[in-house]
Amino acid sequence: MISLALSDCCRPLDAEVLDDDHAEATAGLFKALADPSRVKIMNLLARAEEPVCACEFIPALRLTQATVSHHLKKLTDAGLLEREQRGKWAYFNLNPEAVSQLERLVRIPEGIR
Repeated sequence: MISLALSDCCRPLDAEVLDDDHAEATAGLFKALADPSRVKIMNLLARAEEPVCACEFIPALRLTQATVSHHLKKLTDAGLLEREQRGKWAYFNLNPEAVSQLERLVRIPEGIR
């Protein structure tokens, strides 16, 4: 078996590797997004100009109240959503810090596309 030096076959990686804590936290964000209904919720909130009442997701997603609540809790617990209680209603919007973190991770530098 012939052994080649790494420089003979490919260019070395020049990007920094995420530390374990950051990678674990980021995996949690992606895990929360691993359901199509949750991706739809994120998309609806990204297009909303103001916080959205939980009740508005029920007809939009054609899901039960319990299922919508479950998905909103998963996204909130992951830090992707911010929740505001207004009387008996809960309103949600995207957590800008978490969205920025996701954007940085999936951004592809110019010239690589």
